[in-house]
Amino acid sequence: CCVLFDFMDSVSDLKSKEIKRATLNELVEYVSTNRGVIVESAYADIVKMLVYEFFLRFLESPDFQPSIAKRYIDQRFVQQLLELFDSEDPRERDFLKTVLHRIYGKFLGLRAFIRKQINNIFLRFIYETEHFNGVAELLEILGSIINGFALPLKAEHKQFLMKVLIPMHTAKGLALFHAQLAYCVVQFLEKDTTLTEPVIRGLLKFWPKTCSQKEVMFLGEIEEILDVIEPTQFKKIEEPLFKQISKSVSSSHFQVAERALYFWNNEYILSLIEENIDKILPIMFGSLYKISKEHWNPTIVALVYNVLKTLMEMNGKLFDELTSSYKAERQREKKKELEREELWRRLEELKLKKAMAEKQNSTHNVLNAHNTSAK
Repeated sequence: CCVLFDFMDSVSDLKSKEIKRATLNELVEYVSTNRGVIVESAYADIVKMLVYEFFLRFLESPDFQPSIAKRYIDQRFVQQLLELFDSEDPRERDFLKTVLHRIYGKFLGLRAFIRKQINNIFLRFIYETEHFNGVAELLEILGSIINGFALPLKAEHKQFLMKVLIPMHTAKGLALFHAQLAYCVVQFLEKDTTLTEPVIRGLLKFWPKTCSQKEVMFLGEIEEILDVIEPTQFKKIEEPLFKQISKSVSSSHFQVAERALYFWNNEYILSLIEENIDKILPIMFGSLYKISKEHWNPTIVALVYNVLKTLMEMNGKLFDELTSSYKAERQREKKKELEREELWRRLEELKLKKAMAEKQNSTHNVLNAHNTSAK
């Protein structure tokens, strides 16, 4: 198995490749179906060989002894394993994900090192390279790791959330790993609800301004967070959050506006809004009312009408007050607009009169000059 072949070349060494493949399959079968076959002298060769499927059977075998394996599966080995996550082959990354997860579970002494190295990979990805093929797989592993964190959370774990996971939302290729990233964030919030406010404020800080696809993803993640938020934490972020939702609802991009309006289909979010309607309705009303009259997309207008109806049912008195004040404000704006138009009209008239006067003066001066020269 230590003889190397070029598997990229589909025509060379066919017989030898087949022998190697058959031997490896035989080894996998042998380790999987027999007991007492993983002897101490084999550990070094198995680790050195690193054939993924065989290595997994090795790690999962009842005969596997971490106390022996730790001589070979050390920090250097883990470092090299993590570098392989940049592979372009998703099948390889999937095997690596399972291997690393098994190592994390069996080698307690390597856990902090593994977390630190993943942290470093992500920091390089965010601030230097902006490219690493295995981000989604590493985040998937982290989701399981975070789920197993003991409470209260250590300061290093909170720092990882705020300094690494939240800034990862700025990546250009966010769509490739956003589902796994959002899962990790929500896992943290389920562990410690006091992190909700800084997380949402962090997301609002990095909110996409020009990329509609990313904004839709952000809105989806916000809904996942609101699904697990405590009412006391909701009160802390309701104002900045709904100011952003108000902007998203007003987006000319159909999918952004639609995704923001879908919040009102979520029963738990509706209950939070109803409890805090006095704060939220004044923030949302202007945008919703304007959209109901002016938006280009009939589907969005229909959704907005449903939202307005729901909000009116929550607090009819406040809704009527806001309607009256909004209409009065619109009248004032229209009056100001008419006054501006009238002012511009007068300025144009003055400009025209001035131009005509200057033209008459110029003509008069020319005639005077002509008469003077004739004399």
